[in-house]
Amino acid sequence: MTSISPFNRLQNYIQLTRFDRPIGTLLLLWPTLWTLWLAADGWPDIDLIIIFSLGTLLMRSAGCVINDYADRDFDGHVKRTMNRPMATGRVTQREAIILFATLLVLAFLLVLMTNPLTIMLSFAAAALAMIYPFMKRFTHLPQVVLALAFSWGMPMAWAAQTDTINPAAWLMFVGCMLWVVAYDTQYAMVDRDDDLKIGIKSTAILFGRYDNLIITLLQTATLIILTIVGHLLSCGPAYFAGLAGMAILFLYQKNLTRHREREACFKAFLSNHWIGFSVLTGVILDRCFIPLI
Repeated sequence: MTSISPFNRLQNYIQLTRFDRPIGTLLLLWPTLWTLWLAADGWPDIDLIIIFSLGTLLMRSAGCVINDYADRDFDGHVKRTMNRPMATGRVTQREAIILFATLLVLAFLLVLMTNPLTIMLSFAAAALAMIYPFMKRFTHLPQVVLALAFSWGMPMAWAAQTDTINPAAWLMFVGCMLWVVAYDTQYAMVDRDDDLKIGIKSTAILFGRYDNLIITLLQTATLIILTIVGHLLSCGPAYFAGLAGMAILFLYQKNLTRHREREACFKAFLSNHWIGFSVLTGVILDRCFIPLI
């Protein structure tokens, strides 16, 4: 057996956790930060910003590890994933499980610095991270489970800041879920041909030729829900300007995916982090700067 140098082993772990690809962390982080700022109605507690930023990084990386563990026999047959560390045997199953458990423990230690309600919610976050990768074997709606996992930081953030959860926070959670289903469908459109060959299920396959139409409907519903949230929380023009940025980028994505080309769909998916950042910018301006003018 060829020995692996510590440097190469570290590189393999970095690739497995996607520390070198921050897009997933950002997609998870932006909505969590929206919620922190809205719950605080101003600047959130600095310790919570740090806890949720680090926690997001750790939980996203844990999700990537368990995803690659679950897909280790499939990834080698998919063009986009064929060179992942577990698909090529550069990381063993045992190493992946140990790494996944370590990341979960570190994330839980961060949650312990919050309050009992947030700690209780964190168990659901861990469960969602563990079950999502296996859903694509049993249902064409694994994107819905991912949406639950990627949006769960929102009620946790609200609970951590206020020790309760406002109904508007749950409404925002639903809006974020719809957005996640939309962008993860774009992501699944990249792999659709390969997934059909190996029997993996996804919303991209379920929606078929109506994929772009359903994505548009999901995005429209997201905008409507976040607009209602803005009114419920008495947000000002800056917040709604952030939503306008979201709408413009949705139109940009629609243009990209109209021919369902692999690279264009992936480019559309990647642009979603700018959508989250647009809304966050609007929220921060609305809650922290505009009131001071």
